[in-house]
Amino acid sequence: MSSKSLSEPPFFSALFIGLFAGLCTVGSSSIAAEKTKTNIVFILADDLGYGELGCYGQEKIKTPNIDRLASEGMVFTDHYCGAPVCAPSRCVLMTGQNLAHAEIRSNRDSGNGRIYPGQFPITDEIVTIAEVLKESGYTTGAFGKWGLGPSNTSGSPMKQGFDRFFGYNGQRNAHSYYPPFLDSNEREVRINSYPIPGHDRKPEGEVKADDYRAKVYAPDRILSEAVKWLDQNKSKPFFLYLPFVEPHVAMQPPQKWIDTYPASWDEENGPYRGQNGYLPHPRPRAGYAAMISDLDEHVGTILDRLEKHGLTDNTLVVFTSDNGPTHGSRDPKFHVGGAACTFFKSAGGLKGFKGSVDEGGIRVPCVVRWPGKVQPRTQSKLPSYFPDWFTTFASISGGTLPANQQLDGIDLSAALKGQGTPNRSAPLIWDFTGYTGLVAVRDGDWKAVRRKCNSKNAAPSPWELYNLANDRAEANDLASENPEIVKRLEAAYLETRTIEPDFPQRFFDTMTAKK
Repeated sequence: MSSKSLSEPPFFSALFIGLFAGLCTVGSSSIAAEKTKTNIVFILADDLGYGELGCYGQEKIKTPNIDRLASEGMVFTDHYCGAPVCAPSRCVLMTGQNLAHAEIRSNRDSGNGRIYPGQFPITDEIVTIAEVLKESGYTTGAFGKWGLGPSNTSGSPMKQGFDRFFGYNGQRNAHSYYPPFLDSNEREVRINSYPIPGHDRKPEGEVKADDYRAKVYAPDRILSEAVKWLDQNKSKPFFLYLPFVEPHVAMQPPQKWIDTYPASWDEENGPYRGQNGYLPHPRPRAGYAAMISDLDEHVGTILDRLEKHGLTDNTLVVFTSDNGPTHGSRDPKFHVGGAACTFFKSAGGLKGFKGSVDEGGIRVPCVVRWPGKVQPRTQSKLPSYFPDWFTTFASISGGTLPANQQLDGIDLSAALKGQGTPNRSAPLIWDFTGYTGLVAVRDGDWKAVRRKCNSKNAAPSPWELYNLANDRAEANDLASENPEIVKRLEAAYLETRTIEPDFPQRFFDTMTAKK
């Protein structure tokens, strides 16, 4: 040490110490502010119906963890997914745009020639909620089924704001719970040397569940990676996106859950032999319930991990589903894949199933827990849908909304906190180009529906109109009695919709082009 440093005047030493202390104070404040950001956990079930949880009236299937979540928070009675099937619903969720503006408006493979190509990718230009949260200081992780573009494309989760991804990138790979591989960031990780394809038939002979099992059960592996990530990032603000794959068929649940349900359930119809697609199962009713109970157990694991790390009070947890329950098929005794959606009244008394814009296809369970903000055992009847989460999470995180991106959601924060009903200036819209083309518009209690809007060989069906306040089952079409309401809702839809060339809606694209 030099003599100069030893003989520095006390004034400069004091000044240095003061500046250092000030910097430390600023740094400490910054760190403290970062740690007080609300963590966000978004759990997305796959094809879970409105009536398949105890907290929504289910009496046969056991869902104690999700029911506990509901008792500790708020249940939404009128919450809607983004679309009636997987990929477009996830696109709406991630981008905050309804189907009249979204880049993905139906399921479509990317077509890059691989056995599991993944879905048609969202673009580089689109901004996801993960990108907004990451920019706001959040660590971001996604574990489960993605469905918005293969690895090494613009739609990869790693190029759309996520620091970590593990699970099924493509939906076809997710047809089996014992697949050959899962995706880890942008690399395939082989998990089963002898995987089980997601589709098979057994017209004769004994159907054995073990014939359709392999070594590694993908949902458990995905959950373990999610827990590991949570353990590693518990000290930072985080966004944990959990698009779990259950109860989407094929039915391959753990035997322990099957054994908890009565054998008598399956005496009436017997085994499922694969006649409606996917895999056979010896006890399809018990098997379907087992998938939902296994999902519920995974939710419980996440909730317990938050509690273990002391994160419960500073974490917003949302649980919902990407669309309604599995629809019927060729053999009327079973739904697609052998699902027992009629037996369990999976749509909760609503009309329709997955693939429709009837209430049963798009109205989904939604449970929110946010200690200190959301009051326990509360209920919201506010009509809400997937685009709202983008705006809400941006508000909660202090994130910046993208300036050049059409956003269709409202901030639900006030409704969650019981501080009033947020104003919605535009109706809820679904512009689904699959299943011959379906359009739905909800404004207040009124809902208009039009079918066959994308048919090559038929004109669209007339508009239907329902008042959901007194007809939640959509049994009474009031269109002929209220033509002015139909005209108003159609005009609101046409005024805002855009043409998406990759997902044409033939009838309304023609009308939109003439505007």
